[in-house]
Amino acid sequence: MTLSLGQITASNFAYQHQPFERFLDDAAALGREHVELWGIAPQFHVPQVSDAEARAVRRRLESRGLTVRCLTPEQVMYPVNVASPVTWLRAASIGMFRRAAELCAELGAELLLLTPGRGFENEPVEAAWRRSADAIGEIAAYAATLGVTCVLEPLQRVESNLLNDSRALARMIGEVGAANLGAVLDTVGMAVAGESVDDYFDALGDRVRHVHLIDGRPAGHLAWGDGELPLADYLAALDRRGYRGHMTFELFGDGTYAFDPRPVVERCLEAVRAALPTPDTASGRP
Repeated sequence: MTLSLGQITASNFAYQHQPFERFLDDAAALGREHVELWGIAPQFHVPQVSDAEARAVRRRLESRGLTVRCLTPEQVMYPVNVASPVTWLRAASIGMFRRAAELCAELGAELLLLTPGRGFENEPVEAAWRRSADAIGEIAAYAATLGVTCVLEPLQRVESNLLNDSRALARMIGEVGAANLGAVLDTVGMAVAGESVDDYFDALGDRVRHVHLIDGRPAGHLAWGDGELPLADYLAALDRRGYRGHMTFELFGDGTYAFDPRPVVERCLEAVRAALPTPDTASGRP
């Protein structure tokens, strides 16, 4: 078995300013079977969505042959920070992720994506690290009771002063010690940290459960072809390391992708098809 285009999920990262139905219709038309659902207002605001509304979203996806692979609540732009020294903010952030785990169960989503938060820049890093680890452990423990696996993503230094590379990620996952806690490999975050796919697998092995496959310079969350990152090298390394999970285009760029997302997604799918280690003629439609 080799890497295939069928591992690419649909995602609504570039669809925030479009009707949710347009995203679902495009995902189906582009031959996707799985979705990474960005939990963002107005499409799926985690604190607002009821169980019944989540089940309705699931039915809308299933009617198009789609299933949710991963729920990724917005947690960088929103006031969400599991490592915050502010008691109410940290508690509310943990509560949001617990609620997201419940929504994963309603959606039938296997994965819940977490990020580590950040501490104040003028406090000892270890204090914020401990708050983050304790919160992630609490969230993962609750998610386990619902049959949900959590995946933790490092962030760029401008986003977090805690987890910025695969080594720190491996340390955090080891300290939390939850069987249902895996890792996210984000190609932009990886490149900004000066790391490689092999660095991630050397540090984390089969804990790598999800991939954000995106171009950059090296930052930027760009569509493939708009940056400078080596897509073919990444795919070859993922294939060589036996990665068989899903991959998502986390498209933000300079904001213009949101004007008309489908052609951008089509361009990314074609770039992956052309760069796959083995030509893929059976999985998905560009």
